[in-house]
Amino acid sequence: MSGRPALGGLARAWVWALLLLGLCAPSPQPAPADPCPCEESALCRPVRDSRDFEVFVFDVGGKAWKSYDWSQITTVAAFGKYDPELLCFAHSKGSRVVLKGDVPLKNIVEPTFREAWIAKQLTLAKKQYMDGINIDIEQEVEESSPEYYALTALVKETTEAFHREIEGSQVTFDVAWSPKCIDKRCYNYSGIAESCDFLFVMSYDEQSQIWTECIAAANAPYNQTLIGYESYLKMNIDPKKLVMGVPWYGYDYHCLNLSEDHVCTIPKVPFRGAPCSDAAGRQVTYKAIMQQVNSSLSGSQWNAQQQAPYYNYKDTDGHFHQVWYDNPKSISLKAAFVRDHGLRGIGMWNGNCLDYSGDEVAKQQTKDMWRALQVNG
Repeated sequence: MSGRPALGGLARAWVWALLLLGLCAPSPQPAPADPCPCEESALCRPVRDSRDFEVFVFDVGGKAWKSYDWSQITTVAAFGKYDPELLCFAHSKGSRVVLKGDVPLKNIVEPTFREAWIAKQLTLAKKQYMDGINIDIEQEVEESSPEYYALTALVKETTEAFHREIEGSQVTFDVAWSPKCIDKRCYNYSGIAESCDFLFVMSYDEQSQIWTECIAAANAPYNQTLIGYESYLKMNIDPKKLVMGVPWYGYDYHCLNLSEDHVCTIPKVPFRGAPCSDAAGRQVTYKAIMQQVNSSLSGSQWNAQQQAPYYNYKDTDGHFHQVWYDNPKSISLKAAFVRDHGLRGIGMWNGNCLDYSGDEVAKQQTKDMWRALQVNG
């Protein structure tokens, strides 16, 4: 028997009236989407079709996307300002456009925070007629820490929510070139892969932690890149859950010393425990590289060990520099690995590095780079 006093007849009547009012009241409605920005309203519908091979690109703003090879692209991750023109055009080509998702890891340990964050991303995606989200979290995580488990939960819960609320939506997660705690990102990689549609493997910036000699090296050395994928596959991650990301840019290093056999010693710039890093250099676009390489001291050179091109030049102050980059040859080698090992697809960071509007020679170079992504040729 309950210790609460019994309700009188009048009180019971009021309780039932209030309950009925609550049941009959309209449920709260989600915020309405913005008016469709496309000329055809059908282009505001989410893309539902899936393709056998994924070509995943990142756009960071501007109009470089107008020169993309849209016969290949399946997904554009919009990391720049929302561009409704890009959305409508991508949808007209059957390509998805997805949000960028980032959040401080210390916050997501709390389940209610995760729930609110996911709801906010969903509202934004619906408002902008987008097709999913690419989660790009590159923060340090210790194995078996609260953040380690919370991050896996965040990916799983985000995937479930998006799949439930937006038919055909896609949830992806960006990971380092290797699962070996690169940059102290000790994530639950197999659990995250299981919890989303696929991983975008950032096979670039592979000199973010230099543990050996402090010398300039390729952005994505071939053998080192492949070792990273072998490590993912050894974790029993389905190859169809892996998309290989390749760089369409390079690094320009100031050489403290440049030897006769082209070894460039670089300043010590530590990063997350490593004594040296690619932070000693600066990122340069493929366009800038192509404009400089032919007039450089060395011209384009090929490093057989790293399977990557580089060149040397001298700046106006008389200092030697070495530039490492990727070109159609180096990217084609990696695309062959994608084909031979049955990976989900290939992609690049970032498309804005290839904005060649108005330059016929550069347009051909752009076409060559797009062609390098193809795995069937």
